[in-house]
Amino acid sequence: MSSEYLWYIPNQVKPGHRGDDVVQHHNSLDTLTGHAQALERHGWSGALIGTGWGRPDTFTVATALAARTTTFQPLIAIRPGYWRPANFASAAATLDHLTRGRVLINIVSGKDNLAAYGDTDGDQAARYARTREFLQIVRRLWTDDTVTYRGEHFSVTDSALAARPVVCGERKHPPLYFGGASAAAEEVAATEADVQLFWGEPLDDVAERIERLKQLSEKLGREHAPLEFGLRVTTLVRDTTDQAWADAEAKVSQLAQRSDGIGRNPLWQAAVGQRRLLDLTARGDVLDDNLYTAPGRFGGGGAGTTWLVGSAEDVARSLRKYESIGITHFVLSDTPYLPEIKRQGEQLLPLLRRGVVASPLNSTEDRGVAGGN
Repeated sequence: MSSEYLWYIPNQVKPGHRGDDVVQHHNSLDTLTGHAQALERHGWSGALIGTGWGRPDTFTVATALAARTTTFQPLIAIRPGYWRPANFASAAATLDHLTRGRVLINIVSGKDNLAAYGDTDGDQAARYARTREFLQIVRRLWTDDTVTYRGEHFSVTDSALAARPVVCGERKHPPLYFGGASAAAEEVAATEADVQLFWGEPLDDVAERIERLKQLSEKLGREHAPLEFGLRVTTLVRDTTDQAWADAEAKVSQLAQRSDGIGRNPLWQAAVGQRRLLDLTARGDVLDDNLYTAPGRFGGGGAGTTWLVGSAEDVARSLRKYESIGITHFVLSDTPYLPEIKRQGEQLLPLLRRGVVASPLNSTEDRGVAGGN
């Protein structure tokens, strides 16, 4: 199976996301379209578009970008708390039909500002039980002629879609990506998702989770094709290793000066996966060869918590190591977003697609391997 390489398109009300330098019209249709079209020109398959209350609506943004591109695949993050499953299945199938099979879906079940949009399923067990039902109904609506389903959270009776997703080879519908590190999340991933996304954790930690999910899939009687695995991580690439580390350390210094304290955000504190990332700083500033954990002390969480730092060869080698343990979907990014689409598209992607095995770190300084990894 060949690997897939996606980017990230910011969808934010305020400019400056993770240090992006676009301020004027930063979230206009022309600006975001410029990102999507640049991704097409520079070899990327598409991009993740994040979701969360307080952002512009992700599905609307993805639809607009898909209409202005020809090969760009939007990985559309959605929350079951925002949608009823039949409504969502119809909307996604319609967009998939109109774009000739370019839709990818990322299901998000972490906590959000529930009261703002009238959601009440804040308990973790309830949220993931609801997500399981959501995924089951959506998948069946995409593949079955008529669906009747009675669940604790959702029900449909004699439900059928007018527009169906594109079927091509093994692709029966838009792939369902999913994230989450809690036990409840892993059970949903093991049985209902197509791709489990991990944050940028060390290789041994990711390998352990992959093995656990494979065993859980077998134990719980997974009925779908084998679960696949993906990595969402920041990749800071420069012409040389020394330049990359100098820029990484400078960016962390800037983060420290303007940090508003991620630890005070109760939504991040509640996320098991985010806590795993933040805990990595206790094991050292650099894990494996070049996984930089220091940003987690000052960054905005998620993919901004750990960075893979180095020359294109350094980062390609690290990503190849993740590939060797079973990762086949990569969602990368760095800021400023638009110039980095070009830089990493021209320097990093060719190495990954050719399967180049990079040489050892070309730094004049031994950064060491923290934590014995």
